[in-house]
Amino acid sequence: MNKPAPPAARWQASRIGEARSRVGLPQAEFAALLGVSVRTLQDWEQGRRNPSGAAKTLLRLAVLHPQTLRDLPPWHADETE
Repeated sequence: MNKPAPPAARWQASRIGEARSRVGLPQAEFAALLGVSVRTLQDWEQGRRNPSGAAKTLLRLAVLHPQTLRDLPPWHADETE
């Protein structure tokens, strides 16, 4: 079983929820926008895991400039075969 994240990470978890709230998306859509699974986003929001450096940058962007994230296409739209 996973060990709970330390207090500093739990504070970060509240910021993740704030970021998603500011962008105005449900978990599934916000996770897709970030390119992570819903489970990963839930783990971040509940303080069980911490986002990576790149994800932290996107989350900061979501808090400071939520419209910018809303304007991004979903990850799958960038993929070409």
